[in-house]
Amino acid sequence: MASPRPTSRSLSRGDTVSLLLFLAAGVGLAVWAVVHSVVTIVDALPNRDVRVAMPFLDTAAQAPLGPDGAPVSVELGSGVVVAPELPLASLWALVIAEVLFAVVVATVVALLLVLTIGILRGQIFSRRNTAIVTTVGAVTLVGLAGVPFFQNMVANGALARISDYGYDRGLVQTIDLPVLLSAAFVAAVAGTVFSVGDRLQRDTEGLV
Repeated sequence: MASPRPTSRSLSRGDTVSLLLFLAAGVGLAVWAVVHSVVTIVDALPNRDVRVAMPFLDTAAQAPLGPDGAPVSVELGSGVVVAPELPLASLWALVIAEVLFAVVVATVVALLLVLTIGILRGQIFSRRNTAIVTTVGAVTLVGLAGVPFFQNMVANGALARISDYGYDRGLVQTIDLPVLLSAAFVAAVAGTVFSVGDRLQRDTEGLV
């Protein structure tokens, strides 16, 4: 006769401390993301002197790096510009980007906290944890693709307004494809590991 299925796994003291620190760090990260987005939106909504971070592609500029502060030609990779105002579509894109950023970070942190609490209780491999890991991966990919997409709209609108719609060089798309693909690979591997772990655990427990 098979013994009752165990519901927990013991954790070492070091594992428990590490997970508790992870919980604290996750809460701090979520709070920071929400506060950062709220402050950015509040600062931008009056639509006056809006600071916009943006990438540049093969854009030359002068910087006081020479002897006695003499100007030296440099090639910009990124920078911050101050637009007197943003086109309405770009202003809405800024709000959407910040809201999406806060929601993605808060959602990922919340799911990982649920996962961590389950692990602290000894529930490591389970269908619920597999679903959580898979969802975390999907939400992260949405954030990595969506936030830069809307930020690119903000940057293009700022440059258009600053140049009186005369800047025609455009911006490179700020979605980092290698990072996106790497995140997708990690998410797929993590989901597979938890799925296989859950199946092996159930198979092993069925033999007890």
